[in-house]
Amino acid sequence: MTDRYESPLASRYASDYMLALFSADSRYQTWRKLWAALAREEMALGLPITAEQVEALEAHISDIDYACVRAREKEVRHDVMAHVYAYGKAAPIAAGIIHLGATSCYVTDNADLILYRDGLRYLRGELLGVLANLADFADKYKSTATLGYTHYQPAQPVTLGKRATLWMQDLVSDLAEIDFALENVLFLGCRGTTGTEASFLELFDGDETKIDEMNRRLAADFGFERCYAVCGQTYPRKVDSRILNALSAIAQSLSRMANDIRLLQHDRQLEEPFEEQQIGSSAMAYKRNPMRCERICSLARYLMADALNAPMTAAVQWLERTLDDSANRRISLPEGFLCADAILRLAKNVTKGLRVNEKVVARTLREYLPFIATENLLMEAVKRGGDRQVLHEIIRRSSMEATARMKEGEPCDLLERLAAEKSFGLTAAEMEALLDPQKYIGRCAAQAEAFLAEVRPLLKDIRAGGAEIGL
Repeated sequence: MTDRYESPLASRYASDYMLALFSADSRYQTWRKLWAALAREEMALGLPITAEQVEALEAHISDIDYACVRAREKEVRHDVMAHVYAYGKAAPIAAGIIHLGATSCYVTDNADLILYRDGLRYLRGELLGVLANLADFADKYKSTATLGYTHYQPAQPVTLGKRATLWMQDLVSDLAEIDFALENVLFLGCRGTTGTEASFLELFDGDETKIDEMNRRLAADFGFERCYAVCGQTYPRKVDSRILNALSAIAQSLSRMANDIRLLQHDRQLEEPFEEQQIGSSAMAYKRNPMRCERICSLARYLMADALNAPMTAAVQWLERTLDDSANRRISLPEGFLCADAILRLAKNVTKGLRVNEKVVARTLREYLPFIATENLLMEAVKRGGDRQVLHEIIRRSSMEATARMKEGEPCDLLERLAAEKSFGLTAAEMEALLDPQKYIGRCAAQAEAFLAEVRPLLKDIRAGGAEIGL
């Protein structure tokens, strides 16, 4: 509908996979799967539930009457009970045993844990995709010298590939955060109103082994190896904090990378992909704005701010539970996943088509290389009998004069100035021979190779999926 607000994360940025994962169908069908699984395991453990009732529940997972749910929720002001009612209408033979022994968080929290786990797995794959693109870039340009920057001022040369490994190192750290979050997304199970499982002590006539077996079975039904050891009514809200922190970490890393690309695109050294019919500006037809990288930075800012929601929620959970988490989590967690998804999609596109203007890179380095080489020139002049202190002063004075000339728009003439100083003892040609960029990049190529050797085993985990963005 065009007359109702829709989140831009849904309408413009997120993938079909993530939109489907957090859709109403996905969430509420997961609720029904949880109810059907609970009935099945209760029946297997001896409760008076029939196979026909379980089959009826399993046959009506997807046919949700949302109009019935809305009407019922308007009456009872309780979303879970409205869905129980609608499910019972769809499977009347099982209406009396739906939700037996459970509290609302059995479906709401376990469903969230399932969605978050699946979302993290998907994002992990997208993150590996970005790393694979950067690995190719780093390998290709590991020896390509470029001007390094500190404080965004010209500094010692590095290589394009080594710089890419700096971006990759951040992302590998983020991968570890995602893996840690995944390892600690456990199943809540069916634990009752305050986590005591008192309702199941009653249902199973005090047989605690059956309660433990039921929860083990339920966890296994949904691909979890274990449940949280203890809980109140909900799973620990620290889990949400850990998840959003991991998503925020990705945003931080890719924002840093995108900012670097934006700076280098300003100098025409690098360029993000630009389509043949793409328009850079409505007024300035010549523009090639780095809009994808700008969008990464913009969305990353939102995600980093969104991640503050979870720790604030976790910090104010009262005793066994309070409901002031619900409305916040309903927004902050799905939006966080959609935003991380959008950022990674953009990053995959940028890193796949990142263009290097090698002549511009070489020219920029060449312009500053005489200054960078001055220490080597000083050492060579000393070897030829020069006085180190005298030579240092000559370089200092000549550098200031050459810099002042460059500020007037003139080319660098530092080598000519030094050659004109008889006491410096080197000709312009001799100094030119010392200006090979490869002499000044240190171990960049070897460092990039060593890092890539560590990362490549991780990239074997890349799975199929994750559509390329077409913006």
